[in-house]
Amino acid sequence: EQAISKLIRSWAWKKFITGSVILLPIAITFCVTWWFIRFVDSFFSPIYALLGINVFEHTKNKLLLKWAGLGFVTSLTFIFLVGVFMSSWLGASVLSLGEWFINKMPFVSYIYSASKQISAAISPDQNSHAFKEVAIIRHPRNGEYAFGFITSTVLLRGNLATEELCCVYVPTNHLYLGDIYLVSSKDVMRPNLSVREGIEIVISGGMSIPQILTTLEEAQAMDGDGLGKYGVPPV
Repeated sequence: EQAISKLIRSWAWKKFITGSVILLPIAITFCVTWWFIRFVDSFFSPIYALLGINVFEHTKNKLLLKWAGLGFVTSLTFIFLVGVFMSSWLGASVLSLGEWFINKMPFVSYIYSASKQISAAISPDQNSHAFKEVAIIRHPRNGEYAFGFITSTVLLRGNLATEELCCVYVPTNHLYLGDIYLVSSKDVMRPNLSVREGIEIVISGGMSIPQILTTLEEAQAMDGDGLGKYGVPPV
């Protein structure tokens, strides 16, 4: 029963994340586009008013929910259903058609493309994740460390030698905003954590981080000695 329950939770979580990944670029595109339209309209509103044209109809009436929390539950259900639908062949076809229309729009296509690349980093259905590995780097000063993700590696060619650098993305206040650092590969510490565990640590504000972290090399040595993932002998 525990195995079945765990399998169902894993399936439901995967579909929910898939729905979030699909809706995120659409939501960002809609919000930015709507803000841009309202921003531009503010300059032309006096002209529209003189012509008797009301582009936006303002009203003081508000739609209130009868039960508190109904909107939140509805949003979660909608995201989950989107994840289930988009995982099917029909959903993928509808998404491809919608993206084709969006890519034909000169301004909207750039917003959607950028936000989609960010979403692909946490998508469970992507074969190649944008986040390759979890990384820990020394930042901003000695004795302090930053938690981030390796997105790619580059070669820095100089007159005397070529150095391999890791492109490390360090989230600031949440997963979709952060800073990019080019750090020497030998100075990057790779903890024994999966990308999914790293994302959970960032989303939880560090509350889900293990009390003991080990590097991949140390974890492999511990596994050879019969120790557990975090250096604790299995019971």
